Amino acid sequence: MAPKEHGQNTTAVRTGYQLDAAQLEPYLAKAISGISLPIKVSQFKLGQSNPTYLLTDAKGQRFVLRKKPAGALLSSTAHAVEREYRILKALGENTNVPVPKVYTLCEDVSVIGTPFYVMEFLQGRIFSDITLSKLPFEERRLWYDSRAAFWLSAIDTLAKLHQVDHVAVGLESYGKPTGFYRRQIGSLSKVAAAQAAAKDSEGNAVGPIPGIEEMAVWFKNNEVKDSTSIVHGDYKMDNLVFHPTEPRVIGMLDWELSTIGHPYSDLANLLNPYYTPAIEGSPMVGLGGIADKDLPIPPVNILLERYCNQTSRPFPIDNWLFCIAFSFFRMSVILHGIKARVARGQASSAEAQFYANLANPVAELALQIAQQSTATKAKL
Repeated sequence: MAPKEHGQNTTAVRTGYQLDAAQLEPYLAKAISGISLPIKVSQFKLGQSNPTYLLTDAKGQRFVLRKKPAGALLSSTAHAVEREYRILKALGENTNVPVPKVYTLCEDVSVIGTPFYVMEFLQGRIFSDITLSKLPFEERRLWYDSRAAFWLSAIDTLAKLHQVDHVAVGLESYGKPTGFYRRQIGSLSKVAAAQAAAKDSEGNAVGPIPGIEEMAVWFKNNEVKDSTSIVHGDYKMDNLVFHPTEPRVIGMLDWELSTIGHPYSDLANLLNPYYTPAIEGSPMVGLGGIADKDLPIPPVNILLERYCNQTSRPFPIDNWLFCIAFSFFRMSVILHGIKARVARGQASSAEAQFYANLANPVAELALQIAQQSTATKAKL
């Protein structure tokens, strides 16, 4: 079994997130061949948006269930488990992109109260620490020998996804092929406004993200050149499952935000820790300001060049800081959403309050990156 610190540990189902096994089991018996009842249900500790459960059947077989949160939702497009199921099925059946097998999608809310899907449980390692400091000593003795291999596998896996022809795998209608950043900025601004209006039990509003209007103007005036691919939408180390003993990605998780869009949005999301200030005691783990020779993992330019080589794109990437600034802006909206769900009593993670508190600092970092980009261009 994977060690607890490798991200696959579970807890008892938390208050407010119980599943009705009596309703669920008859459905599973019909939908999944070979499942043996009864099932035991526990809840994954990780996961900030869609409640995620480990189902263990009477024979010890394990499955993962992902569902929408209960209650009224702030956004009609968020928590889209139906889209997650669709893209996992398309990629799993038509490509060599590593994703868990999906077994069934249930849109009948009478079963457990919300739509859900069931997928394969991948035994492996999930790293929430980007520096991989919890690797056994024999695996991390030299970053360029072992820890680099994990990061290079993450880059190579992303490159593999971005080279999939979305039309050929049946995802032509999964998103619009152009104008990704422009649309994202508009839709995220609307989502943030709805989240800002959310109120807690005492009637206090969550409030707006600081600097959001200024950021929207800057993005409009500095947009990166358009490009198109399937995008994961939240590509980062703790959404990857690595092989139990090898530095190799065996599965990509959490496809809620996936669409057809700009590939650099995924790349920037993965690499934004390199642009987060390394401040001792800060809740935001960052590598920014650390000299390349002192990094415990490969320098960012090594990873950027690797991606460009794998996807036949020019290196260095033009207007790269736009992509980084946007990644922090979008992250701030996601964290702001967690903050809103905490206020409304809908947060699905045991660590939700921690992430909610990061919404404003991340927004401020997006502004700083934008200002840095503007200053750099002014010197050229």
